[in-house]
Amino acid sequence: MTTTDRRAALRTGAGLVAAGALTAACTSGGAVAHPEPAPAPSGTTPAPATSGRAPALPEPASPPHRFPGRPGQIAHGPRGHPRVALTFHGGGDPATAHALLTQAERHGARVTVLAVGSWLDAHPRLARRILDGGHELGNHTQHHLDVNALPEARAHAEIADCAHRLKRLTGSIGSWFRPSRAARASPLVERLAHRAGYPHLLSYDVDSLDFTGPGAPAVTRTVLDQVRPGSIVSLHFGYADTVAALPAVLEELDRRGLTAVTATELIR
Repeated sequence: MTTTDRRAALRTGAGLVAAGALTAACTSGGAVAHPEPAPAPSGTTPAPATSGRAPALPEPASPPHRFPGRPGQIAHGPRGHPRVALTFHGGGDPATAHALLTQAERHGARVTVLAVGSWLDAHPRLARRILDGGHELGNHTQHHLDVNALPEARAHAEIADCAHRLKRLTGSIGSWFRPSRAARASPLVERLAHRAGYPHLLSYDVDSLDFTGPGAPAVTRTVLDQVRPGSIVSLHFGYADTVAALPAVLEELDRRGLTAVTATELIR
């Protein structure tokens, strides 16, 4: 090959490279596309890019505990200790869940969330958000039907399906089961919950009635008029009244010397 031929070949090769780069730029909107890393789940710290090891998996959720001498359905804890449990039915707009969890954490409170399985299907990252905040997660059936009114097979499926979601998302079936649309389970539902792996069901002795939309002052008043050491309080995600009422509830609990802990911590 002559010098002239080599120069022509080089010019041709350079042209092909430039044309390839231009084609790549055009097909990616005018700039070469670079894949971005997937966002880390809320509340976690991404592993360093230089690490050659896989990031550690999050700790599994606490399994159900057995409390000898306690009934199958627990409505309150020991009355002789200055502790209460704020329990939330997990459903509705996830923004209210984030707001309520953040408020609790600012006051140093830990809560128990009884999650609906279909809600976890729609918002799976909330399971880890709850646990990573130091809170507790439990089972409130898969579809939030009137579980006491269902035939045995459907009632069992409601409990087992939600337990499966919790196990897949957190490594545990959850610390507690609470029946949907009822403060207490029927004898059949209690047996089915025990069969699914829950030694105790979580009831309550204080109903905030926040789901009726009475306004934040009424929610605050209802809770504080009834709460006492050992109380288990029923509240809900998904309601603006609850978000507005919680700071006043927590401040008054502090003033009374009552600490908000998880249901498991209350019963121990």
